[in-house]
Amino acid sequence: MTTIDLITALGLILVIEGLIYAIWPDGMKRIVATLLALPAHRLRGAGLLAAAIGVAVLWVLYG
Repeated sequence: MTTIDLITALGLILVIEGLIYAIWPDGMKRIVATLLALPAHRLRGAGLLAAAIGVAVLWVLYG
């Protein structure tokens, strides 16, 4: 993986996230409000799960 690949991946993340906020701003506000109400350990667990799924996807694609 080169630096260009990493920058491309980060750019794609920003495009996707930006589109979600642009297309569905009220829904994103509700999601953020829900996230603020969750305890930290639940958010941490969800983040670790998302990271593990991401690693698994990359492993399947490039492993």
